[in-house]
Amino acid sequence: MGATSVTGAGYAWDFSFLWAYRSLILTGLGVTIAYTVGTILLGLVIGLVTGLLRLSRHPMITAPLVAYVEIFRCTPLLVQIVWFYYALPIVLAVELPAWLAAGLGLTLYMGAFSTEIFRGGIISIDKGQWQAARALGMTNAELMRHIILPQAIKRMVPPFVNQSIIQLKNTSLLYVVAIPDLMYTGSIIVSDTFRPLEVYTVVAISYFVILYPLTLYAARLEARVDQ
Repeated sequence: MGATSVTGAGYAWDFSFLWAYRSLILTGLGVTIAYTVGTILLGLVIGLVTGLLRLSRHPMITAPLVAYVEIFRCTPLLVQIVWFYYALPIVLAVELPAWLAAGLGLTLYMGAFSTEIFRGGIISIDKGQWQAARALGMTNAELMRHIILPQAIKRMVPPFVNQSIIQLKNTSLLYVVAIPDLMYTGSIIVSDTFRPLEVYTVVAISYFVILYPLTLYAARLEARVDQ
């Protein structure tokens, strides 16, 4: 053990023991980042497809998509992950491994919010540009590719970055199905060392080091869009 310091409350802080767990912490951090990146990318794909389909005027197409978006936006992610892992085998007789249940919950959650970001960005473009493009004989695909999406994407980037920040924090919920992410790794170290203050302080610092630069980047993007 290294040197310790005693606070006014009598607690002796000591972070030196964590060096022995550095590999475990780094592995947990890697799992957290992998889940974050993977579910964000898959969620963006779902959001793009679902967002475009939600522009349809046919209720048979839009009604189930609205139901999907509202269900996943209006229920806690923790409940969704637990439901996929524990309830799905009972309801549909489909048993998912923990890694897949957690990834599915995170992906569909990200997809629901991405859907509204895509849809909101697209419909924010002035209707006159839609009409002008159609007057030039553009197809819907050409209209989206050349006129609407290039402008809409600039407006979508800041909320996407903000949602990605939230997604990284959401990975801390993976511990409920024993995915060895940073939070779950921290709980293992706590059970082994009985030093929760030091362990969870390091976990919090790890999240902060990753998230704070992203929040600055998001603020800069929002400023550019406003200009």
